[in-house]
Amino acid sequence: MKKLIVISIFLCLSSCQSAYYAAWEKVGVEKRDILVDRVENAKDSQEEAQEQFSSALEQLSLLIKFDGGELQGVYDALKNEFEASEASASEVRARIDKVESVAEALFTEWQDELEQYSNATLKRDSQAKLRDTQKRYKSLLTAMRKAEAKMPPVLNALRDNVLYLKHNLNANAIGALQGEFNGIKNNIGKLIIEMNKAIKESNTFIANMQKE
Repeated sequence: MKKLIVISIFLCLSSCQSAYYAAWEKVGVEKRDILVDRVENAKDSQEEAQEQFSSALEQLSLLIKFDGGELQGVYDALKNEFEASEASASEVRARIDKVESVAEALFTEWQDELEQYSNATLKRDSQAKLRDTQKRYKSLLTAMRKAEAKMPPVLNALRDNVLYLKHNLNANAIGALQGEFNGIKNNIGKLIIEMNKAIKESNTFIANMQKE
């Protein structure tokens, strides 16, 4: 029964996506245009995530340097930064998934339409362009997913810090968290490096798609 439900949902989603792409094609927007737009959106979300994780690191830095005052306010600020980072990470994942979805639809359509050619020369040329685009896309997706994979360790560490402070809201707790700071800082640094690589790949991919 559960298997049938899953299959039904999959078929429904596939049908909805097909209708979505068909509606855009009627107004002159092809799948390649949607792909470029979604890669741009994914790139934007990664840039926003970079800023958010850097902001969370800055707040954590302020926390471990706490030297008297209202500790509750400092804790609340860190909690807000963690929640914003979590939301930002979810947005990055969602936008990468959307890139992958339209790319699969585009490449499937492109491959199927190769069989419609009667001119062998044009067919070979189109086939070569398909392979080249797939190769560039694979490089892009790998970079995006690699950057995405760097987010959970940072989020887990931030969550641990927030939870620890929630139940130990005192100066001693801050001292216990000071040893965690360098590890989080290092992980955020690695995350930003991978995101910069993905952003660079995105810009290259977009430029190539637009000049073809």
